[in-house]
Amino acid sequence: METPVTSTASAKNTAVLLLHCPDRPGILADVTNFITVNHGNIIYLDQYVDHVENIFFMRIEWDLTHFNIPRAKVDDYFHTLYASKYGMTYYLYFSDQRPRMAIFVSKMSHCLYDLLARYVSGEWRVDIPLIISNHPDLEPAAKRFDIPYYCLPITKDNKAEQEAKELELLHKHKVDFIVLARYMQIISEDMISAYPLRIINIHHSFLPAFVGAKPYHAAFQRGVKIIGATGHYVTADLDAGPIIEQDVVRITHKDTLQDLISKGRDLEKIVLSRAVQKHIEHKILAYNNKTVIFN
Repeated sequence: METPVTSTASAKNTAVLLLHCPDRPGILADVTNFITVNHGNIIYLDQYVDHVENIFFMRIEWDLTHFNIPRAKVDDYFHTLYASKYGMTYYLYFSDQRPRMAIFVSKMSHCLYDLLARYVSGEWRVDIPLIISNHPDLEPAAKRFDIPYYCLPITKDNKAEQEAKELELLHKHKVDFIVLARYMQIISEDMISAYPLRIINIHHSFLPAFVGAKPYHAAFQRGVKIIGATGHYVTADLDAGPIIEQDVVRITHKDTLQDLISKGRDLEKIVLSRAVQKHIEHKILAYNNKTVIFN
């Protein structure tokens, strides 16, 4: 049995606010004043204005040690005093609430093992209560890490029934978000609606290019010089959700098909893990099918 290492990197109990709203004077001053007058110590602040859309984006984190407002009331206070005033869409998180992540897999293991290695090493403040698959192949990996594994084979005739079982499992285990670690099934609109902007997928190309079951074969035949991978949120539009992370690797004429596959899979797991980390750390704001990523 593998036991996750507890990270000491974030010992303080903090609150994080992610917000966006129409830009106007006073937003930054009001939000920071809300924290400082209540004896909160701001430890992170980043903001951005989209001058084309006239939208203000902000991420702010503060230490709750001496904060006057009880944490159960922070949401109510902020909504009443500021969110309503500025027409904000906002999200409030607390650092001691570990998000619960479900992993969906099929037969390919490279992304799964990378996610589990980061989990066990304590690199992420996250819990993984279950792994769901449409094949039995990766159950030994789940057993090695002592994570429950549920195999729900899917065909065109039983897809709705099996997805209903998956949703039941997700609710039972109080899952906050889902990671598709090369899960080779199209997610239904019902599941997307249940987890809006909370399903992360890794796509085997620098979107949009080389779609289909054998992307590296197609890329090899085209003699490409760059291959890529894209981590994105899942929406009803296939592979067209807000992009979180992308990267590329150089290819030369000396690379064989197997070289492309190997380099591509390395890139997939790195890009997926970067996307997952940003989600866990609450550093992503999605707006109009795009993302603002706070560093």
